[in-house]
Amino acid sequence: MNRFSISKLPSDVLKDIAEKCRQLRKESKMSQAELAERSGVSHGSVKRFERTGKISFESLLKLAHILGRLSEFESLFLQKEDLSKIEKLFSDKTRNK
Repeated sequence: MNRFSISKLPSDVLKDIAEKCRQLRKESKMSQAELAERSGVSHGSVKRFERTGKISFESLLKLAHILGRLSEFESLFLQKEDLSKIEKLFSDKTRNK
């Protein structure tokens, strides 16, 4: 973490994701070599990712797919819903009409 902030840095998040990926791989009883083969990501890339957190986004998605977590990326940048219309339904002005 940045010494001037309590927020995580991108590098911290990458390392956390790499650790979670490693845990999921082990829970699935897969070796790094097997994950690499099944995902189409090189064995060296899998090893480097688990050690440093560095990997291409496409390779990360391939690993997530094999580990059953690809759908979690699909909601990553969804726009927030505009709740103002719903709020208007419940406002005092609308109810009093």
